[in-house]
Amino acid sequence: MKKIITAEKQNNEHFVTDLDLYLFGKGRHYEIYDKLGAHVGVKNGQKGVHFALWAPNAKSVRVIGEFNNWNTECEPMEKISDMGLFETFIPGAVPEQLYKYYIETPFGYYLYKADPYAFWAQLRPGTASKIYENKEYNWEDAEWLQKRKESTPDNTALSIYEVHPGSWRKDGSTGRDQGFYDYIRFAHELVGYVKYMGYTHVELIGIAEHPLDASWGYQVTGYYAPTSRYGSPDEFKYLVNYLHKHGIGVILDWVPAHFPKDEQGLAYFDGYAVYEHEDPRKGEHPDWGTKVFNYGRPQVANFLIANALFWIEKYHLDGLRVDAVASMLYLDFGRGDNWVANEYGGRENLEAIELLKHLNSVMAERNPGAMMIAEDSTAWPKVTAPAEDDGLGFTYKWNMGWMHDFTDYLKLDAVYRKYHHNDMTFALTYTYSENYILVLSHDEVVHLKKSMFEKFPGDDQARFSDLKTAYTFMMGHPGKKLLFMGSEFGQRREWSEARALDWDILGDERNRKLQEYVKDLLHIYSEYPAVYMRDKNPLTFEWINADDAGRSIFSFVRWNPTGEENLLFVCNFTPVDRPDYCVGVPRPGKYELILESEGERFGGSGKIETILEATEEECDRRPWRITFPLKGFESVIFRF
Repeated sequence: MKKIITAEKQNNEHFVTDLDLYLFGKGRHYEIYDKLGAHVGVKNGQKGVHFALWAPNAKSVRVIGEFNNWNTECEPMEKISDMGLFETFIPGAVPEQLYKYYIETPFGYYLYKADPYAFWAQLRPGTASKIYENKEYNWEDAEWLQKRKESTPDNTALSIYEVHPGSWRKDGSTGRDQGFYDYIRFAHELVGYVKYMGYTHVELIGIAEHPLDASWGYQVTGYYAPTSRYGSPDEFKYLVNYLHKHGIGVILDWVPAHFPKDEQGLAYFDGYAVYEHEDPRKGEHPDWGTKVFNYGRPQVANFLIANALFWIEKYHLDGLRVDAVASMLYLDFGRGDNWVANEYGGRENLEAIELLKHLNSVMAERNPGAMMIAEDSTAWPKVTAPAEDDGLGFTYKWNMGWMHDFTDYLKLDAVYRKYHHNDMTFALTYTYSENYILVLSHDEVVHLKKSMFEKFPGDDQARFSDLKTAYTFMMGHPGKKLLFMGSEFGQRREWSEARALDWDILGDERNRKLQEYVKDLLHIYSEYPAVYMRDKNPLTFEWINADDAGRSIFSFVRWNPTGEENLLFVCNFTPVDRPDYCVGVPRPGKYELILESEGERFGGSGKIETILEATEEECDRRPWRITFPLKGFESVIFRF
């Protein structure tokens, strides 16, 4: 029979100090993960693991695991604080062993709980935590991190490839669960593709540990643990390090708005509502079937703030995309009439607002250049203004309004687009109010919304042409960029986490030409400051003609702050050829064609001359014009 190892009595100085307890009680312990959870160490000359847990209502807590044969009769942890901190040291426990907390509730029953601060988790369907020895990693990205410190929204080209690692590619021959790539193979293949395409960053979906694949990682049970689906924490560090070495930034989806009710998770952690509100009108999202964090409890706020800092500082991530911010800001979000007003009778969640301001301020101070990105669909003001200016302090905000208007327009048959011309111009009335990212994310290609390619009416050839022009308009529009995987090459099926992208369709020349066109767009975006420098400044964008609804053509200029290498965009959203199309231009001289969506290179028949000389003829209320043959559904970019 396996020898039972019991916890050593706490006769010496505690692992969790009085200062730790004080800071945690104030919600200001930004490295609390260094004390709570499982930490490999030595005590009284014996190697083992320190365990510490916050369970304020627990009658007793035991650590059970592979090191003591899951013995629920082992010695309880010592309660070291009235706040509900429990601590013990298990000699002989070693890295990679599984464990849980066995919690005795005040009601006389017992709970088996995973560690909220665990750095590693058992591969699902297992639900235990896993001891991880957090040794110093050999990071090789110092140059990248230094460059990041100097980045601001004003000087940064940000084109994001949103990726779900489990469904980007699969290999059934590997023997791994569902053919998943491990973090290392994923790193190598992703870098090659992202570099080729010209994206500046990747945004990873579903990294924090979660039990259900179909949740896509948005119902988290292991906030401090990279999912075991693809490997170990060290292998995830390898992924980030490898991307950085090749000049690619890494953003992580982060979910502080809610958590699932899975029995091993945070819900009713010690028999009472600890991480959530007790009142279901505040503590549950009825639409999602999930719990809502109690942001006003200092230790809960500390859990989330430290977690955000943990991913940036310990895993060198470059930013967090904060999920479902709208649901955090408003107490009545998704609740109909069943909600509780704040102390002033309003619908604003004052505790969540304070948490976001606190987090974003601390993040900016400790990690200059790290991005905090709000997924917010509301008109909440000053989302990207600093907290000291009464803002929320985010670096960027997803432009959900633009996304809805844009995709609604694209779904229309071309003959009806002239009646909805304003859908494409309206965003310019507010685009300078925040630091926006234009997003065509995973949410737009699931749940019967159709893939980007299938959103378009018409036959396949029209769809390919229309989609190229849509992406051209997006790349020219003020705001940073995000595109979900597969959209760049015309994925036809809606995305599913259960299968890989349909890479085989690149055997069709039209899909390859689309991919090549998006590649050229991305390289133009990152190589020409006109489309990313100071793009919150109204002086960097100028409509040439925003009112050509009858022909559904949009023309505009992106101005480089230096005055050199400015770009002129013309986008035709009907299938009608314009053999002698003329567009007004802002100055005399030469206009060089740098991209033509219907050119022969991309499978079209367009033949615009490479260099056009402006003539002194009035057009679009300007004294100069250039004239060229514009194909149906064609977009062009000129440099001047």
